[in-house]
Amino acid sequence: MSWIILFVAGLLEVGWAVGLKYTDGFTKLWPTVGTVISLAASFLLLGLALKTLPVGTAYPIWVGIGAVGTAVLGMLLFGESADVLKLVSLALICAGIAGLRLAHA
Repeated sequence: MSWIILFVAGLLEVGWAVGLKYTDGFTKLWPTVGTVISLAASFLLLGLALKTLPVGTAYPIWVGIGAVGTAVLGMLLFGESADVLKLVSLALICAGIAGLRLAHA
């Protein structure tokens, strides 16, 4: 169950990171509210996952999910570059996430 909680925490990290773009420097109320709620929920779930998972495994996986998800949504939503080096780098982060998960199995 901790792995599912960690995965949802990572998705919520993507939500607040992308949400920051929509807050327009915290000048738009509802995007700001959604971003803060997503941030709080992400940290709460990460904390719950850390009750049973080692921090050296869970935290990098949480960050990796957030980094990859945010980069992909940046490409899809905001037209950010999707050059080969960026895609290979994101694939390497995914490989690192998988490796950490397998190392904990």
